[in-house]
Amino acid sequence: MRVNGKKRIKEFMKSHVDSSSALRSLTAIAEAAHWHTSMDIKREFASASFLSRNRVVFNIGGNKFRLVVIAVYVQETLIVTWIGTHAEYAKLNL
Repeated sequence: MRVNGKKRIKEFMKSHVDSSSALRSLTAIAEAAHWHTSMDIKREFASASFLSRNRVVFNIGGNKFRLVVIAVYVQETLIVTWIGTHAEYAKLNL
């Protein structure tokens, strides 16, 4: 999978250093993957949640952070739409 939004992830890691290891790992796994359905993602990341419009929520760093992406399975692409803390995520209206 191609990950569009790595710059956004890197910027987040600068201000939330404790997310760095988990985000690097998730990015590496995603880039090596060939996910064609939500079940493919669920096999790799059991805690991933799925929203409407192919949005996927990844729990990062023991659920301290959240990463929201749009999965474009046909193009094998993940588009980062939001990244933040669990508390910030709780305030979103997704």
